[in-house]
Amino acid sequence: MNNELRNHFISQWKKYFNNADLPITFFYTDDPVDTKVFIPSDNRSCIICELQKVRSGQSLAFNNDSVKCGGAKRYMGFAENIRPNFEYFLSCGIENKMEGERYIQTPQLVLDLLKKQKKMNIPGKYIVFKRWDKLNENDAPDVAIFFAPPDILSGLFTLANYDQSEPDSTIAPFAAGCGSIVYFPFNEKDNERPRAVLGLFDVSARPCVQEGVLTFSVPMIKFEKMISYMDESFLITGSWKKVKKRIK
Repeated sequence: MNNELRNHFISQWKKYFNNADLPITFFYTDDPVDTKVFIPSDNRSCIICELQKVRSGQSLAFNNDSVKCGGAKRYMGFAENIRPNFEYFLSCGIENKMEGERYIQTPQLVLDLLKKQKKMNIPGKYIVFKRWDKLNENDAPDVAIFFAPPDILSGLFTLANYDQSEPDSTIAPFAAGCGSIVYFPFNEKDNERPRAVLGLFDVSARPCVQEGVLTFSVPMIKFEKMISYMDESFLITGSWKKVKKRIK
């Protein structure tokens, strides 16, 4: 990460979004260097819960052994396989054997959904999460992830569409919480027109974040352009100033 770009965005963020939380980022590597590798407990833990530490300023690295949740392993690219009878787990369950989450109506719909997912080709054994201000010159983040309430989301959403006529600069795909912040934005970065991803609608992950917070994840190739537009966009208008007054 170029230090000048890092510091410039911090200044711009404060200028237009007051003291709102900075985004966190992630990238893949074979060597996490001095970043602490997360050691899981015996219990299954949601990756979204652990990222609260990163939001607070502690950088963390995860590998296949760090992630207990099978869904997270898949969404982060550490594994392709899923648990047996996953199509029943995500839908109606199996009577007297497994309680279903009932997020999808039928097991067949789950199987159809899985067929549409791309394989994650990750370029390293570790995924490293760092808050924006913790990035150094050796880091090359793939995605910036904001945990934000509606007023901030409105600013990010509008800025994401600033340089295009298409109305779908942001997508909100059905996914687990980790899928919406890792899998989908990571795959978007290689598209001709990378899109931002609105997420954290996952009911199972919601207890890991504050009430009224969603995520807005942007591939860095798009985010750097968004930063360059800030001083000429709606952020300098009276309309945004009215919203900005409400941002804590």
